[in-house]
Amino acid sequence: MTGHDDHLRTRWELEASPEEVFSLIADAPSYPHWWPSVFLEARVLEEGDDTGSGRLVAVRTAIAALPSLRWRYRVTAAHAPDRLAVETSGDLEGLGLWTFEARGKKTVVRFNWRGRVRRTPFRQLPTFLRPLTRRCHRWAMERGFTSLLLEVWR
Repeated sequence: MTGHDDHLRTRWELEASPEEVFSLIADAPSYPHWWPSVFLEARVLEEGDDTGSGRLVAVRTAIAALPSLRWRYRVTAAHAPDRLAVETSGDLEGLGLWTFEARGKKTVVRFNWRGRVRRTPFRQLPTFLRPLTRRCHRWAMERGFTSLLLEVWR
């Protein structure tokens, strides 16, 4: 990654076990079901090993009225229920890390992603408009948190 990449951080805290939350985040084909405001499609192209490492997933996401993004991610490390690392390519290019930490009856979920949006119009944004990427990420992750809460409550 280069100095021009975004570093986006998300923190969620919810009443659920790390195992429950990890299993939902690791189950890519279920994203359009429980996170439909962002994930339009998610399909596994390669399964990976028993832990999920090596799994390759193709996704299409949409954020508000902006053009949809097509990207893939490969799970580079899966250590249930503690962490899940991914490498993204396509319209989103970068590295991401999900961590899941038990705190009593709650789980603290953190997602750190360092990378860039390769799709037009994002990659052509002047420097002063780059915060749009952060706002879009924040919007998507807020929808993800609400959707995850609803899915856990089901």
